[in-house]
Amino acid sequence: MNIGKELNYQWQVNVLGRSALRLNRILMARKAGKGQLGKSRLLTPPLNTSIWTKELIGQHYLRGRYANSHGKVAWVTSGAPIEFLKALDFYLLYPENHGALCGAARAAEGLSIEAEKAGYSRDICSYARTDIGAMLSGKTPVGRLPKPDLLLACTNICQTVLHWYRVLAHHFQVPLILIDTPFIYTEMTDHAVAFVKAQLEEAIIVAEKVAGKPLDPRRFKEVTRLSMLASELWLELLRRNRHRPAPISVFDQFTQMAPIVEMRGEASTVDLYAAMLKEVDQRIEQGIGVVPEERLRLLWDNLPVWYRLRYLAEFLGAHGAVIVASTYTNAWAELGPQMDPEHPMESMARTYMYPILNRGTGEKLATMRQMIQDYHLDGAILHSDRSCKPYSVGQMDQRDRLMRQDDLPALLLEADHNDPRSYSEEQVANRLTAFMEMLEAA
Repeated sequence: MNIGKELNYQWQVNVLGRSALRLNRILMARKAGKGQLGKSRLLTPPLNTSIWTKELIGQHYLRGRYANSHGKVAWVTSGAPIEFLKALDFYLLYPENHGALCGAARAAEGLSIEAEKAGYSRDICSYARTDIGAMLSGKTPVGRLPKPDLLLACTNICQTVLHWYRVLAHHFQVPLILIDTPFIYTEMTDHAVAFVKAQLEEAIIVAEKVAGKPLDPRRFKEVTRLSMLASELWLELLRRNRHRPAPISVFDQFTQMAPIVEMRGEASTVDLYAAMLKEVDQRIEQGIGVVPEERLRLLWDNLPVWYRLRYLAEFLGAHGAVIVASTYTNAWAELGPQMDPEHPMESMARTYMYPILNRGTGEKLATMRQMIQDYHLDGAILHSDRSCKPYSVGQMDQRDRLMRQDDLPALLLEADHNDPRSYSEEQVANRLTAFMEMLEAA
């Protein structure tokens, strides 16, 4: 260990950085106390605990800025089994989460263009183009990204990650671990679980070599336990929207889900969601809804439109509509019941085959139908995402079946989760207006 670099890491991250982030949290809390945080005449102010979320995200990327001088770094896909890496003390960077942050910060278009100039097609996932553009240009809203010592890609979300991470491996000249999860057409078989478990066992050997130390079984179980607890708390947060009026919207969930994706296995994530759940319960007791005059309750399918979250929330809020459930945010809540800290290897194999994109389109339709009942929904918006084809496949049939078989009004809304060049404000506004008029008439 380089003593000078380690001292600089501790000074920059745990002294200066934490102090600055904590001061910012205090200042934001004061604004929240005065009703000055996220002011909107159409929506209830955001949760006070959302300030804590921002602090945790800030700490995460601050650690990343100096991570290479402190320990080993792994870049991982959002649905990857990361508990063994966390137990080996890798700093984990999620390029998809970084891509979403770039989208929300309106930096994704410029970074995508950087990738396209290098020959990458605009038809590729806009997360991939955003991060390849950041890799090639060195530009990022978070200041600097750490160089990976290891890459981990899991095919349970899409096949794009396989090719995307091969590009990263070639660029950085580091090992790439691929976890190939069999697609679940009907049910999860013991053979499929054994197949994924064998890959995980091989992956741990590679990760131990890069980390320079063996995996501690007790630490592995503890990280798995923390992941399970965070997922269970996240599930309870989502379920609170069964109440009317809904205490938070899916747009809130989109911004509050970052820790469950990129900070699973950390005690701070469990503490955050426990505090958030308590605040949401207080809202329920006081009858506070995210839309003060809630009249319509909707479902959202697919990824968010990161660069227009506020606009969409206020547009719908003006019509008394709130999106209370989402297949996307629910995907992270579903993982908790699959986890078993006492059997972390088999547990991981089962858990990470379970994400919604690794199951048939009929499974997603069944999930939406369950949400219609549980959340008492009046309609559904299916985001037909130009660059997330695995999530968008089957949506036309799903919309038609919801309308014909479930008598639920459903809208197919065309956009892109990260690239504003594939988004038409006028078209979106016209379609949403017509949809709201139809729902209000009904």
